[in-house]
Amino acid sequence: MSAPLPPAPAFDFEAHRRQAVERYQTLRPLYEAFASSVRLILDQALPADGLKAASLEARAKSLDSFGRKAKAPSETDPSRPRYASPLDEITDLAAARVITFFPRDVAAMDTLIQREFEVLERVDKADVLLREDRLGYQSVHYIVRLRRNRATLPEYSRYADLKAEIQVRTILQHAWAEIEHDIQYKSLETIPLQIRRRFLSLAGLLELADREFQAVQEEDERLRLEARRSVEAGQFGSVEITPDALKSYLDRKLQPDGRMSDYSYEFTARLLRQLGFMNFQQIDEAISGYDDDRLSRLVSGARQGQLSRFETMVLAAMGEDFIRRHLFRSYPDWVTNERSRLEALVQARVPIKNVIPGTPAGLATTPDE
Repeated sequence: MSAPLPPAPAFDFEAHRRQAVERYQTLRPLYEAFASSVRLILDQALPADGLKAASLEARAKSLDSFGRKAKAPSETDPSRPRYASPLDEITDLAAARVITFFPRDVAAMDTLIQREFEVLERVDKADVLLREDRLGYQSVHYIVRLRRNRATLPEYSRYADLKAEIQVRTILQHAWAEIEHDIQYKSLETIPLQIRRRFLSLAGLLELADREFQAVQEEDERLRLEARRSVEAGQFGSVEITPDALKSYLDRKLQPDGRMSDYSYEFTARLLRQLGFMNFQQIDEAISGYDDDRLSRLVSGARQGQLSRFETMVLAAMGEDFIRRHLFRSYPDWVTNERSRLEALVQARVPIKNVIPGTPAGLATTPDE
């Protein structure tokens, strides 16, 4: 009778890790360059698709992280490594992460990634978590490589055989991902009932917040478009004073001026509300009859920018009340300068209406220039 075979030696996970890390260390600069290229491709493609990212990052996997993953045991056979050939099987040696503002941007990113890369694998983590009844962050993960037409270009040819992972998620999904490492319970079944209820409530709140942020953004876009159309049609009474609507109104009334910044329109819209105006009908009635170019030259000797000309028209319409209500009324030098400007208008016999916004009596006088 033959003797029993000696037991097979235990797998040396540490040696497996060490050998993998030594090989990866020589290749890591290549993966760093590849990750930067993936980021560049995404960064250049985003504006072309009308998309903005809250954050766009890329990195090559660190040696420590790679080593930990290389020596991880198999889930089906803990005596063997999960990755027999780590360099070939670990697919996130180069990785990029796109954090979007809204859920719809995640869907738009799918179209972009499918166009710019050859997608080898796509995993929606939300579907996986639901199927496995687990807690965790929602995101979409792609394993990609360069498309053939790009990989043949000289600057990309050395990446032709490499793979990268791209993660796409919203800001709120990213917030969950950042704190997930501090959550001790990964499965709903192992969480105490009281904590489980709070986790489920939190997950629902985050999902609801994501949807509501998107709904607010879509409603804002709708209102902006509606306001522009109303301004273009001369229907000022229904248009609320916002920076975007103000720009549309002044472009129509005083001609466009590309030198004006978004902040300038934001400030002027806030000023108009401070002065008491509630809509563009009130503004239009207040400044009607004034020649913006003439008023500008009277107070400054030259034609000023769009917003400066407009403010001079409002000064003429409101008179001293413009100064008393202005956001800068507590600055003596500004008050002195504005009174000097107002006096120049009076000396030139420009009619000062003394409008009080929102009161019909304040619109009784009409300038005759």
